Amino acid sequence: MRLMKKNFKVLLLSVFVAAASCSFTSKEFNDPNKDKLLIDLITYVLDKGHYDPKEMDNAFSAGVYKDFIEAVDPLKRYFLASDLKDFSIYETEIDDQIRNKDLSFFNLVHERYLERMEDAKKYYSEILSEPFDFDKDETIEVDYEKIPYAKNKKELKERWRLQLKFTTISNYYDLVEEEKAKQENEEGYVPAAKSDLEEKARESSMTSLDDFYEFREDLERKDYFAVFLNTVVEEFDPHTNYFAPPDRDRFDLRMSGKLEGIGARLQKKNDYIKVVEVISGGPVWRGEHLEVGDLIMKVRQEDEQEAISLIGMRVDDAVKLIKGPKGTKVTLTVKRVDGTTGEETITRDVVELDETYAKSTIIEQEDKKYGLVNLPAFYFDMKDYGERNAASDVKREIENLKKEGMEGLVLDLRDNGGGSLRTAVDIAGLFIKEGPVVQVASGGSRKEVLKDEDKSVIWDGPLVILVNELSASASEILAAAMQDYKRAIIIGSEQSYGKGTVQNMIDLNQWLRKNDMGDMGALKLTTQKFYRVNGGSTQLEGVKSDVVMPDRYSYIEIGERDYDNPLPYDKISPAKYDAWDGYIDYEGTISRSKERMAKSDQLRLIEENARWIKKTRDEDKVTLNFDKYMADIERRKSETKKFDVIKDYDNKLNYRSLPYEMALMEKDTTLREKRKRWHKNLAGDIYVEEAVNVLQDLKMSNIRRGKVAEIKN
Repeated sequence: MRLMKKNFKVLLLSVFVAAASCSFTSKEFNDPNKDKLLIDLITYVLDKGHYDPKEMDNAFSAGVYKDFIEAVDPLKRYFLASDLKDFSIYETEIDDQIRNKDLSFFNLVHERYLERMEDAKKYYSEILSEPFDFDKDETIEVDYEKIPYAKNKKELKERWRLQLKFTTISNYYDLVEEEKAKQENEEGYVPAAKSDLEEKARESSMTSLDDFYEFREDLERKDYFAVFLNTVVEEFDPHTNYFAPPDRDRFDLRMSGKLEGIGARLQKKNDYIKVVEVISGGPVWRGEHLEVGDLIMKVRQEDEQEAISLIGMRVDDAVKLIKGPKGTKVTLTVKRVDGTTGEETITRDVVELDETYAKSTIIEQEDKKYGLVNLPAFYFDMKDYGERNAASDVKREIENLKKEGMEGLVLDLRDNGGGSLRTAVDIAGLFIKEGPVVQVASGGSRKEVLKDEDKSVIWDGPLVILVNELSASASEILAAAMQDYKRAIIIGSEQSYGKGTVQNMIDLNQWLRKNDMGDMGALKLTTQKFYRVNGGSTQLEGVKSDVVMPDRYSYIEIGERDYDNPLPYDKISPAKYDAWDGYIDYEGTISRSKERMAKSDQLRLIEENARWIKKTRDEDKVTLNFDKYMADIERRKSETKKFDVIKDYDNKLNYRSLPYEMALMEKDTTLREKRKRWHKNLAGDIYVEEAVNVLQDLKMSNIRRGKVAEIKN
């Protein structure tokens, strides 16, 4: 299953500016055909600038062949087996075609696709003109990798019939549920006939497909060629991407910052629109509407009755429907991580930037006080690093927590997708005297060691860092450094995300002395790789937690290892560093934590829920008999009820905002509500509870702390 490109909250592009220039040579690019010129430009930059350029050989060709056909027709509802036979003559020739700027393979696939699209237009119109029999026992295979291409048009039309019945039975179920609700809530309500509901459900399917084809008809050859170029560059690694001119302006299609929308980042997975990031401070985050892994199936505007299906739609077209002006509402039909389906009505708004910044709270347990700093991203002001950045904010929060008498600190990096590497190095420096924090390798044997050179230590007490599968990039650098120094105990998922690479944006127009072709777009290129101070890479393997605690993402595809073509894990020589010697019985503390976790009923239930989610997501056959379809939905609802108690957990800890925030809350009721909600979530968080237990258990060396005091003075 192809997992499309993913990115993180604040890119690393500004950190390694030197690599972005990519001044390789004075080679001239002057092909008068724009597509051929693009091929020439991109392959040259890949060869000269990529961290680990891949050899373009027959294996490379086979990868492009397979992935481009899948990108164009992921559900196998257009191409026939005979089409694949025609395409197959190019399976090992694409590498040679790229070198020769020959577009024969692309042209053939593109032209055949347009032809098959016209065939499909007739299929769905004919099929949806007749009623479906929902009493008939039929099933559909929804793992499209398992099914072969249709042998002929008759078989393909039957595949369309099942697909359309699958879409329509979902619409029909929604209408039946609406009728039930009206009967219960409206006295004397006469329910609509089943035949009328079936017809309405088919009309909804027809409208969705008409809209889909309307979107498709707006696409030009250049749009499909951009897909082909991305297929080529993503064979090098999943974070190397081509951006056509319009895409560069909405880089990674983020609905955040100045854009008004729902505050989530979306990608296309097969023919589905998937949530890959919920942006802190956005409407989705504030209302807890969606989570990473949810699939958005339909979208309905507040002034319209009909929902539009997003299945098969390009992600940027889906985004256009979902985002909109501040204050307007949009209703999304969502297939959740746990397999259940429901509607979410979201009021569009701008992202509240203050919620992307570090925040802290005092944790009180009997007569002891601990501090927790939540860091959503490694942010910085691109114009002036000193103006505001994550490191200075974390430092300020720690100093305020110290004034309140905290005896241990929790740094929460869960869901933190990374950002500025410099801020990660600076934050590490808050906890160690000095020394290397991360090693960065460029192509060849070049290696740079980034160090903390500030001898001051802001916090010399017990430290725990929380991570999960969505902690990535700079989060992993910081957690890995603190683990290698034995400065902190890492608690969380079995491993973090596993992104150990650096990308730079290359403007392709810079290569052209004379350009009559218009904007050529840009290439996001993987140019460097991260390594821990112990020499190991964070690529693929991420950071392994010292104490593993399961969560709902434990068994679903969400990390770097689940991409196609990720760069491999490897090692380099370690940097010279001295492990921190401030703890007594560091290993014993980890062992006792593991023992507690093994006895936890709450964690057993979370683990069971994670396995259930995996099992549900792996179900690849769906019944098209309505009674059985409804029974399956009811079964899932019933099964999920046993996991509702997870949300009722109380860790018996008290949370209090810092005095400076308390003063702000007297005037700012919105801030008060935000912190109230945050504290409520923390109160049900077993991971925070165990972090406090570990802090309590960590014994400190008074000799070591005395040395730190001397350094400060």
